[in-house]
Amino acid sequence: MKNTRLISGIGFVVIFILFSSLSTIISFVTDLWWFSEVGQTEVFVKPLITKIIIGLTTTIIATFFLLTNFLLAVRSKTSWTALIPAALFGQPVNLDSRILKKLGIIVCVTLSLVIGLITAINWQEILKFFSGVSFGEYDPIFKKDIAFYIFSLISSAIIYFLKGSLNITGFLSKLEIPGLKLSQKNKTEPQAQIHLGILLFLFLITTAFDTYLSLFKLLSTQNGPIFGAAYTNVFIMVPILKISIGVTVLIAILTLFWGISGKFTPLIVAISLYTIIGIVSALVPSLFQKLVVAPNELVKETPFIKNNIAATRRAYGLNKIEEREITADKPLTSSDIAANSLTVKNVRLWDREQLLSTFSQIQEIRTYYEFISVDNDRYMINDEIRQIMLSPRELASESLPNKSWINEKLSFTHGYGVAAGPVNLVTAEGLPVLFVKDLPPKSEFEQLNINHPEIYYGEKTNDYVIVNSKSKEFDYPKGDENVYTTYQGKRGVKIDSFLKRLFFAFKFNSLNLFLSNDVTTDSRILYHRNIKERVEKIVPFLTLDHDPYAVVANKKIYWIYDAYTKTDNYPYSQPQTLNGESINYIRNSVKIVIDAYDGSINFYQVDTKDPIIQTYAKIFPNLFQPMSKMPINLISHLRYPEDIFSLQTAIYTTYHMDDPQIFYNKEDQWEIPTISEEQKQDATSEVQQMAPRHMIMKLPDEKKEEYILMLPFTPRSKDNLSAWMVARNDGNNYGKLIVYRFPKQKLIYGPKQVIGRINQDAEVSRQISLWDQRGSQVIQGPLLVIPIEESLIYVRPLYLKAETGKIPELKRVIVAYENKIAMEETLEMALSKIFGTAQTPSDPDDINKPILSTDQQTNDLFKQAQQLYDEAISFQKEGNWALYGDTIKKLGEILKSR
Repeated sequence: MKNTRLISGIGFVVIFILFSSLSTIISFVTDLWWFSEVGQTEVFVKPLITKIIIGLTTTIIATFFLLTNFLLAVRSKTSWTALIPAALFGQPVNLDSRILKKLGIIVCVTLSLVIGLITAINWQEILKFFSGVSFGEYDPIFKKDIAFYIFSLISSAIIYFLKGSLNITGFLSKLEIPGLKLSQKNKTEPQAQIHLGILLFLFLITTAFDTYLSLFKLLSTQNGPIFGAAYTNVFIMVPILKISIGVTVLIAILTLFWGISGKFTPLIVAISLYTIIGIVSALVPSLFQKLVVAPNELVKETPFIKNNIAATRRAYGLNKIEEREITADKPLTSSDIAANSLTVKNVRLWDREQLLSTFSQIQEIRTYYEFISVDNDRYMINDEIRQIMLSPRELASESLPNKSWINEKLSFTHGYGVAAGPVNLVTAEGLPVLFVKDLPPKSEFEQLNINHPEIYYGEKTNDYVIVNSKSKEFDYPKGDENVYTTYQGKRGVKIDSFLKRLFFAFKFNSLNLFLSNDVTTDSRILYHRNIKERVEKIVPFLTLDHDPYAVVANKKIYWIYDAYTKTDNYPYSQPQTLNGESINYIRNSVKIVIDAYDGSINFYQVDTKDPIIQTYAKIFPNLFQPMSKMPINLISHLRYPEDIFSLQTAIYTTYHMDDPQIFYNKEDQWEIPTISEEQKQDATSEVQQMAPRHMIMKLPDEKKEEYILMLPFTPRSKDNLSAWMVARNDGNNYGKLIVYRFPKQKLIYGPKQVIGRINQDAEVSRQISLWDQRGSQVIQGPLLVIPIEESLIYVRPLYLKAETGKIPELKRVIVAYENKIAMEETLEMALSKIFGTAQTPSDPDDINKPILSTDQQTNDLFKQAQQLYDEAISFQKEGNWALYGDTIKKLGEILKSR
């Protein structure tokens, strides 16, 4: 009978544990299937094994340590209940020692498990500790390799856990024997005294080691005028901490001596010394700083300012910046514009926000398609590099007209194709010229043709789908009918067993998945399809750029993600904030490529010198591939990412000053230009910094145009331009940073000044006011800074959007150069007005022919003429004869062109 009850009880406990752990088991198994499907089993298994080993080892050690101390404690002759005042209970408290032991054992084991779990969570740090790669660089104070600060200081966390464990042990010990025998003689039991002495010895030794580690933390904290150890830290705090370490070790030894011998006098002397050291460390550094350092701060801190500048420039990759001076003494001419025609031809007139709105109106085709973002990249079109704006057409399942499980999970499984066009071409109606459009996507250019336009993996694909089922899989609409397809990819987990169907039904909480007859053994389930989620699940230790971008290569659609390695422990380096996290070292070490069709994902190590990514490559030897394995057609689409460039430009505003005195006085500090609400004249309600922009241009002293990322600088609290930085993207120049400095004695108009002058221009102001009065919304696009030769021109597009419509139309282009401002219908006309000769850099003979037929061109000219005629009549009614004359003149030019 007893055996039956015991078996029943055990069975009940097992069932309860399994039931309560069911979701964990299902998540574990389905994750294992997923990692196996994407070819990254190693990334799943190794951390798991590491966590188990670390957790078990720590738990066993902690359990042994805690139980040993507890069991020694309970052997005391003095009952711990004797310590509890009788007044609390009204009578003496008596507890069975067996109950006490059981409770103590439960507490010890529970605490050990907690410590084991906490340690297991830090598996990455422990693996990096054992696999860390040397930086080959050393801090200037303690001469330690930088790797010590990045990988080895994990031991400090272990010390904290050990100190905590010792505190817990001391608490458990005091529950039973506080070390005092409650008798009239008040003597300490010898056994308890030795036990407590050993515990205090271990605690003080760990405290000494913790103090030793705090020496190195001085190099990664803010001290005085710089980040890192300053004069007072090095010459006062370091000696005090070293003395404190010695005194703490001495106290530990004397504590052990007290535990053995029972003599208090040496212990009291050591504790007195430690108290004096504590008082000295609290008072002396601040007094020394005020009386000795502050009156001569620049002289005292100069060596440490140099340390801060050098370390910060290395940590952010600024030490490799090439600086070039620009004389800016040669004015631009029409011949300079002609010589840089490809730069002009790629001026980005279409802003992302406005183009996204336009794409949504003219190319989404159906309500269940959605453009999430617009990406820009470069392509060779007719043997000429052109900047292209491209947006994938993703499926918005929440917008399906008939939402059902079959529609959402089996039939409507993917987005379809892209919309793409050049950054500067505009139709007569003010709409973008499209190089890729419609369904199925069509293009006259070989480089933009797509054989597999289906998008199963993207930025909006947040739900699972099942492919290769009996249900027809919708591909794209065609007239009154639909075209269907069958998934040909090899990715996705095959639902080829009852167990898989059951587990996936539980995972996604879907009874339909389990019961549906449409799901067969040939069906595949695609999950973790959101590219951000997909990447982070495999490499949670990397930080992703905020902007993945889509490219067309090899007649397929790919996503490219930039990933960073980072730390906040680089000694002497100034911290910056990235995605809300403080860092002081960063490298763009990995490029990630995801196939939008089948979800295949590849990680390419682009920085072979970064010790952090080398360390991860040692931990996961099969995860990263060399850049030589990346297809050439994809290499040509790599670009320098915006997040790291924004960090580098932000830190460079201060750290371009390499002279300690200039740095200390902040004499030549720069800032990134900002544009206020009054200057933007649009819906933006807050001051915004200018964002870096990718563009195609020919750099000064270079022979051909290239794809670059660019951002200007202005002096602090000034509006004129002081310099601009570019990151190069093409070929062997990829990743090279160049700063072009303008002469300080010459005024170069900055963005704020140019915007102010544009807003004050009579013609611009009159035209904007006129449009606003006629029931349309004028949207001023972002100000574009376009370097040409050694000068700059500023370009700002103007968009017009009817109050009843949602399609922004590009209506005017404003160009500013020095004291000249022109606003015309096209960039070429504006440049012609400023530089005095007609420019035709975007000659339609090469580009527009595949897009616009002769009939369509004639139709567009007719519509443009009709629009000008209507405007002229309106100006006539208003009595605005100046604008009436200008409009009639433009109308005549159009009529003469045919």
